[in-house]
Amino acid sequence: MGNAQEKPPGGGGATKTHHGGTAAGKPHNHKAPEKGLSNGSPRENSRKEEQASPAVDTSYLDAPAGALPPNLARLKNEGNHLFKHGQFGDALEKYTQAIEGCAEAGVDSPEDLCILYSNRAACYLKDGNCADCIQDCTKALELQPYSLKPLLRRAMAYESLERYRKAYVDYKTVLQMDTGIQAAHDSVHRITKMLIEQDGPEWREKLPEIPVVPLSVQQQHREKPISIEQAQARAARAVQEEARKKEARFTLLKQEGNGLVKKGLFQEALQKYSECLTMKPDECSLYTNRAICYLKLNNFEEAKRDCDSAIQLDPANKKAFYRRALAFKGLQDYLSASSDLQEVLQLDPNVREAEQELEEVTGLLRQSLMENASRG
Repeated sequence: MGNAQEKPPGGGGATKTHHGGTAAGKPHNHKAPEKGLSNGSPRENSRKEEQASPAVDTSYLDAPAGALPPNLARLKNEGNHLFKHGQFGDALEKYTQAIEGCAEAGVDSPEDLCILYSNRAACYLKDGNCADCIQDCTKALELQPYSLKPLLRRAMAYESLERYRKAYVDYKTVLQMDTGIQAAHDSVHRITKMLIEQDGPEWREKLPEIPVVPLSVQQQHREKPISIEQAQARAARAVQEEARKKEARFTLLKQEGNGLVKKGLFQEALQKYSECLTMKPDECSLYTNRAICYLKLNNFEEAKRDCDSAIQLDPANKKAFYRRALAFKGLQDYLSASSDLQEVLQLDPNVREAEQELEEVTGLLRQSLMENASRG
């Protein structure tokens, strides 16, 4: 897995040259290229090579890594770099070499070894090798009890193997140390449902004992400074959670508004739709829904404004045109009402209510014109 084969060292056989001779045979006598010739100048060729392949930054290899000696620190740093770039098999090899190197050099640093086993466990987890992941996490926890990452990785491996009771225990232990790990919360909820289905109401009695994390360890984790990546991840989760709550609140308010309209409680429904609009001011249906409430409450001017807003958002919204026509009718602007009703029928000729309203509005318009003419 991830083994990179090295080229065999030279001397295993003669290599054919581009002149037809062999590297192992008698060398040909060739005249050295003259200075200044572009095809033969070592300085020029060197300059071209530098331009073609810029130097790769490998300074990360020399970063300090706990109490590990430089050669083992380089292996760990290289493993981290490979893991970050998705090369899990190659990263696993580096961590393995570092672990073996610690044993050979007699390195006695439980914290550094714990990290190496935990990192290698992450590689196993990425490759779907849950059994070896669990084994490495357990070794890491023997070296440093109540280490967060190996506990979390072992929980994930147990869950993948459907060993839900053990996974539940590890997730609950993780949450004693850091309640902000959303993945652990989600997994606990998910596994709880599975255990209830599997073991029934007495599912808790069949769980292994959940260890109590010492208060000193809990405090240590709380006071431990978090990395920029962790801070960004927590901020992103907080934004997602806020968006989820807002969406749930919006859906509930809209459903309540629709239910109140069906019951004829238009003033109460209006308030629900208004609150929804503070959350989503570009939701077209809210304006047409609230317009119904205004129409039923004979507040025709507000109904017209809501329909104007809906039409601005959706110029082909036949509900908005129809309800605005009713608002114009209420305002005794029969010409505008007639125009909107004709727009509705142009958008959908099968709207019977619009046909009926158009007949009535046309009659009212004629009557209004005749009254105005008689007054004149």
